[in-house]
Amino acid sequence: MTTTKNTTTKPVLVLGSTGKTGSRVAARLRQRGHEVRGASRKGPVTFDWNDENTWEQVLEGAGAAYLVDSQLPGAAGSMRSFGKLAVACGVERLVLLSARDWVVPQGEEKLPCERAVRESGARWTILKPSWFFQNFSEDPFIAGQVQGGEIVMSAGGGVEPFIDADDIAEVAVAALTEEGHGGQSYELSGPRLLSLDDVADEIARATGRAIAYRPLPPDEFTAHAVRQGVPEEFAGLLNMLYGWIAENRFATLADGVQRVLGREPRDFGDYARTVAASGVWGGGGGVERR
Repeated sequence: MTTTKNTTTKPVLVLGSTGKTGSRVAARLRQRGHEVRGASRKGPVTFDWNDENTWEQVLEGAGAAYLVDSQLPGAAGSMRSFGKLAVACGVERLVLLSARDWVVPQGEEKLPCERAVRESGARWTILKPSWFFQNFSEDPFIAGQVQGGEIVMSAGGGVEPFIDADDIAEVAVAALTEEGHGGQSYELSGPRLLSLDDVADEIARATGRAIAYRPLPPDEFTAHAVRQGVPEEFAGLLNMLYGWIAENRFATLADGVQRVLGREPRDFGDYARTVAASGVWGGGGGVERR
């Protein structure tokens, strides 16, 4: 895709600026010389989806905004109100982190937060990534499993086109700062389909440690997760997400990274070697990984 850099000097608002993608978006924007307004519940600029009194202060004067929804039952309503307020405050671009979704047979999307952004009146871009590589190194529950030598999920033998959060961030920065992305919905995936056995094998190669994948039926996974301190309700959510992997719901590669960045997405092997060298997973690292 051919793009032209936007020369706006207005700050870029990044919601969830301490999260997996938000922190990376903020860092890349700063590297490119953009003024960033990072906002989160725990950051220096306070933003809370449940407190509308925090909304206007983060929007005032911003030219674009990176949005991560609340993941609460009322997320769509909050996103709709926030989008309208953003436009009223002069924000021109909204970039929403969504997900590769499911559709009804007629093709009507079931993700109301996406509709809220589309109908906000701003130039919008929707990012729909697959599972992040970084879940295996930055999510405490899953990373703890890797450190313990066994990845336990109810994902069966399904495959997923896992993607690097750094690639998502680079696409987001392009959408926030360059022309040509308004009205676009980008599905984002890594370069290949991987099973959880593949993931375990790659991490084992990278760390030089024995790492295995142990698939469990959903009810057994719930019991296992609860024993590890995971709330039962969240374990149920994980079962739903793992179940989608088990049924190969999104077992196709997407071309969003290539369309926006003009290159192939990063491979899981490169990610694993980098993380292994950091010592996060234990072991010496330096072993070839996918």
